[in-house]
Amino acid sequence: MSDRSIGVSEAFRLFGQEAPAHAAVWMSAVKGLDDASALDKKTEELAYLAVLAALGMESGVPFHVASARQAGASRDEVIGAVLVGLPAAGQRVISSLPAALSAYDAK
Repeated sequence: MSDRSIGVSEAFRLFGQEAPAHAAVWMSAVKGLDDASALDKKTEELAYLAVLAALGMESGVPFHVASARQAGASRDEVIGAVLVGLPAAGQRVISSLPAALSAYDAK
């Protein structure tokens, strides 16, 4: 697992610690998919935030907000990414907003 542990959920940290071989394979796949993407890093992170919000996976939001911010995303862009799925996914996306804003404002 990488040293980029800021915002990593306890579950993901534990995954890396207790199942390092599985985590290494997983991270290799993640890196491969990232390398294959035609999206720039900021757009990719904002899109990923939209998916996390639509799926209700708030635990991954802080890490990806930090990555989006590092790639140049504004606070308004992060809010927009979280809420873009509102018409399709419904109010479920709203539950990711507190974690997103807290992570963005943390730095």
